[in-house]
Amino acid sequence: MLSRTVSDTVILIARVAVGVILIAHGWQKFFTNTIDGTATFFESMDIPAATFSAIAAATIELVGGVLLIIGFATPVVAVLVVLNMLGAWFFVHADAGTIFVSDGGYELVLALAAGAALVGATGGGRFSIDHLLRARSASRKDAAPVAA
Repeated sequence: MLSRTVSDTVILIARVAVGVILIAHGWQKFFTNTIDGTATFFESMDIPAATFSAIAAATIELVGGVLLIIGFATPVVAVLVVLNMLGAWFFVHADAGTIFVSDGGYELVLALAAGAALVGATGGGRFSIDHLLRARSASRKDAAPVAA
């Protein structure tokens, strides 16, 4: 069995890795391709509500990536990322007929969804804002006076 420090370090590495990739893709949607360009691409893929979907995907990726890295609202962010990746798989990659991203396949969305799901299920670990907030909340409850 891994020590708690090793486990928390591995969770941190996973959070940072998934977060960096998400930030890069969200940044690309917002600033490189722009939301209008992303929405046009989404329309070409028959993604419903293309502009809204482009904004939602870009926000989940950019903001969600930052939140994963710092470990804040980790389970909620993980669910949003998994849903976002399911949408990417369904609308963009499922028809490619291959796993390889170089051929339009789904390996990246599968890896990101799995990584986010794992981090969401295990929690942010000791090296996260979530952990600090839980520890602070617990210490306040312990320090609260008992009513007579």
